[in-house]
Amino acid sequence: MIPLDSTLQGREEPFEHVRSYLHEHEFALGGNWDYEHGSFDRYLDEGHKVWLRIPFEVTSGVLDGDTDSTDAFVRIGTPFVLKHVYNEGLDQEAQARTYGALMDQFQEPLDKDGTVEDKWVDRATSLLREIERGYPR
Repeated sequence: MIPLDSTLQGREEPFEHVRSYLHEHEFALGGNWDYEHGSFDRYLDEGHKVWLRIPFEVTSGVLDGDTDSTDAFVRIGTPFVLKHVYNEGLDQEAQARTYGALMDQFQEPLDKDGTVEDKWVDRATSLLREIERGYPR
């Protein structure tokens, strides 16, 4: 994980405004959100292993996922680029889950915070600067 300096960091905005603007730039609400914090994520590579993540924390109101209407305000955190290194293929030691019908067939990542090559840091920085230039004041 490599943090990136950003003029967005520390801004407090309505969640709907941040989400709407970042959706225009192909970001999605990360699956790790909860009622107090989360992130907007955009993959940088075709294998979906390298990501630009813009974290946020809820400062007021209620965040209930990627709904059309919320009164939540969020403070944008320090953006960063990260890389997940995955095992390819199916897990030969997959474990059956509850009710037996569900199976976790995918292997755990080899490294959830893999080394990020300079080209991805440059790509993430360039994309972040583009977002900052167009961000509504």
